[in-house]
Parts: sequence; structure tokens; C-alpha cells
Amino acid sequence: MTDDALRSPNPIDIHVGRRVRQRRKAMGVTQERLAHDLGLTFQQVQKYERGANRVSASKLYEIAVALQTSTAYFFEGLADPAQVKEGGAGDPASEKFINAFLMSPEGLELAEMFSRLQNARLRKRIVDLVRSMVEDEES
Repeated sequence: MTDDALRSPNPIDIHVGRRVRQRRKAMGVTQERLAHDLGLTFQQVQKYERGANRVSASKLYEIAVALQTSTAYFFEGLADPAQVKEGGAGDPASEKFINAFLMSPEGLELAEMFSRLQNARLRKRIVDLVRSMVEDEES
């Protein structure tokens, strides 16, 4: 194993950190507020969210309480451990894309607003508009 591999965050820690950030933002909670509620510095919350520091089981439980969710929420999207072969983390590329989208302020806001639209025809028109904009940008 290389020195970089030893220093890089574990993919599961990155996933859990992304889910912490996703939930925190969805709840409208700042890093400072979450840190205060947990008795931490906001820098520690940043490190958790990046996956740079591993979240202990007890701290994950406290985070779940503070963000009003279950501890299982933070593992949603990972492969079932009973189905993962030795050495695999089971983090599909599509989930990485979705997490990256939801980690951006615009992506999170867009997802929240889009999900509130009831009119299926309007939702399709928005998708068509975005597709058209991407195609124009790519050409």
C-alpha cells in the first residue's frame, strides 16, 4: 500500500461524512450549530463531513439525535455488508454522482424545489430545459 493510500480517507468514512453534510443542510443547520450541539469545534464537523476524521459510533448516535434521523440514514446507499465481498466497499459511481450533486448548495436547493413540484408535465419541461442547456454548453 502506498503512503497516499494510507493517508486517504476510507470510502465509507467519506460516504458517512457526505450523508452528515446532506442531512445537516437539508435541516438548515450550520456547521457551527451542529458543532455546538455536539460539544465540538466546527472544524471537527468539517473533518467529519470530508471523511478526513472517522466518526465514532457514539458520536454518530449524537449526530443522528441532533439531526433528527436514524443512525442507519448515514449508511443508506452503501452496499449491504452481507453482500459485499472481501475488500469491497460497494460505492457505485451513480451514488457518487448523486452525492456530489447534493453536496453543492445549488444541487441541494434544486432537488428540494424540484421534489415539491406536483405537476409531472412541468417537471418534464424542467428536465428538458436543463438537458437543452447542457447540450448547448457542450457544443
